[in-house]
Amino acid sequence: MTAPSYTKSIYVQAAPSIVFKAVTEGVAHWWTRPDQPLTNIGDRAKFTFPPGVSYWTFELTSAEEPGQVEWTCVDALHIHEGQPKEIETEWLNTKVLWKITEEERGSKIEMQHQGLTQELLCYDVCEAGWDMFFLGSLKQYLDTGQGAPHQG
Repeated sequence: MTAPSYTKSIYVQAAPSIVFKAVTEGVAHWWTRPDQPLTNIGDRAKFTFPPGVSYWTFELTSAEEPGQVEWTCVDALHIHEGQPKEIETEWLNTKVLWKITEEERGSKIEMQHQGLTQELLCYDVCEAGWDMFFLGSLKQYLDTGQGAPHQG
């Protein structure tokens, strides 16, 4: 049996249409600056974490505004000192799914990183990273207009 993928949810004060934009063309406000926004199906964006070594390239593979977005990792190079080489491409072919539901005072966002399981070498560091950027920075950005993206 496969371990469950990273799955978390948050409630924010923003409307679903604002959330949708934050997880497509507004990622630089809460995660890290991509080389381009994810606006149309098939768009690819490279997300690099300075010092410019580790990166993930995601393709926007599905988007149904305002309720659902899917990113698929099409290229990965996760350099993590002291870890085996296998860690570098563990995100390859994983999917990040965003389900956005309207709530009385904003939106509920369910985020699942399909394939990011506890069996992976990177799980602990990646879970901590998503917790910081999804649970913390994205929520802060949608509630206050000011996220805490990676600065490089």
